[in-house]
Amino acid sequence: MSDVPSPDQISGAAHPREAHDLLGQDAAQASFLKAVATDHLHHAWLLTGQRGIGKATLAWKIARFLIATRLDRSDDIFDAPPASASLDIPADHPVNARILAGSEPCLLSVTRSVNEKTNRLRADIVVDDVRRLAGFFQMSAADGGHRVVIVDAADDMNVNAANALLKMLEEPPKNATLLLISHQPSRLLPTIRSRCRTLRLNPLNADDMAAALAQAGLETGRQTEALAELSGGSVGDAIRLSVLGGLDLYAEIISLLGSLPRLDQPRALKLAESVTGQKAEDRLDLLYTLLDIALTRLARTGAGHPPVIDAAQDEGQIFSKLATSSTSARAWAATSQTALARARHGRAVNLDPAALVLDTLFKLRETAT
Repeated sequence: MSDVPSPDQISGAAHPREAHDLLGQDAAQASFLKAVATDHLHHAWLLTGQRGIGKATLAWKIARFLIATRLDRSDDIFDAPPASASLDIPADHPVNARILAGSEPCLLSVTRSVNEKTNRLRADIVVDDVRRLAGFFQMSAADGGHRVVIVDAADDMNVNAANALLKMLEEPPKNATLLLISHQPSRLLPTIRSRCRTLRLNPLNADDMAAALAQAGLETGRQTEALAELSGGSVGDAIRLSVLGGLDLYAEIISLLGSLPRLDQPRALKLAESVTGQKAEDRLDLLYTLLDIALTRLARTGAGHPPVIDAAQDEGQIFSKLATSSTSARAWAATSQTALARARHGRAVNLDPAALVLDTLFKLRETAT
């Protein structure tokens, strides 16, 4: 079981329970603190925003804050806690130690579970994962019974799990706070969204990104701006790009685009061969993610919105050469849609990855001709 990846942890980064500093989300933290201070602590909160910008980190900070604050005010546990300027709790508080050890009785994290038959993570959060909450809420506790649940991510719930959670939201447990993390709230049942108070987080700017990456143990130096550009302000995506060599791969994509309309075929073949083999699936995923980003930025250049910052050498110059008008912008946008759709279909039927990549590159050459 130890080899099974944690579904709520980004590869290469610490688990959100271990991250105490949340960067670039002061507004979201202030909004939650105001609700607590004015005795408007809703029973369910929907933390939304793109993947990797700190929603899980905020959820764990809120959990620590609520549990510690109510424990420390056991004399009037059901009153609103005093106004606070921060969600931070003292580093030596016992709640910190218990949460890090996974032994805090007042907190339950719901994620995709492991299928015991296959020893693999399930594709969804299933109804049994949600049903655990019933027993959790019924247990007594020395703190007066207030409990916190983190669902990461609520988008992962299948239909039965979502309906089970909805019943709890319709009849919320006494003295409980549910924190639902959602990357795509439109995927949730409207009835679930309507019973939650939304707390939206924003993408990080380059300065906050640099600090967040340093906190994660990644010193990116001058690459920070490029990572911020390609990740759209998502620390999680920036970490993935950094760990998997995404900037070098993006630079290769831009260089190949720069060789159009002729297309440097030896380099194209080398790129295609780099995504073959059993251990190259992550690189293939990343390649198509970066191709999508590159073609989107290329089309926007033709529409009069070139990149403010080059994420690879000569990116802006190459894009300006390939997309000179709104007509070419539409052509590149259409190519992006059709070529990437062909690639997704090819992957679904297990076509050779190298052939898929070459097919995509040849489609780009056709558009540039």
